[in-house]
Amino acid sequence: MPEGHREQAMARLQEYYASTVVPKLKQQLGIDNVMELPRITKVTLNMGVGETITDKKVIEKAVQDMTRIAGQKPQITLARKSIATFKVREGYPVGCKVTLRRAQMFEFLDRFINISLPRVRDFRGVNGRSFDGRGNYNMGIKEQ
Repeated sequence: MPEGHREQAMARLQEYYASTVVPKLKQQLGIDNVMELPRITKVTLNMGVGETITDKKVIEKAVQDMTRIAGQKPQITLARKSIATFKVREGYPVGCKVTLRRAQMFEFLDRFINISLPRVRDFRGVNGRSFDGRGNYNMGIKEQ
């Protein structure tokens, strides 16, 4: 094996997608080319933290929590404009976000679907109407 090249094991969900979902989708949609099939390209996690105005340490705690959840360090998002009623000035930290792709994305989705969602109180499934018409899906979870 060439130096610097390492073989990475496929995530369980990624393996399931390649072996089971792709053939079924090809048959169901009548598509021969694999590149034409719908697929997940990225997962974006975002956490808004309104309490940062009163206590600056809240954003550090949010970054720590997001790092544990996503497995990578989040980017701190800043307020784009000042809003006097919320006591927010332009440039204040108001939250954090993380974008996951490839193996990390599949690993996160696997843990999310099989471990986290079943533990959510009063969970009745995900809403099918949360798609935006361009293939994006959006959902919010209040508790961590």
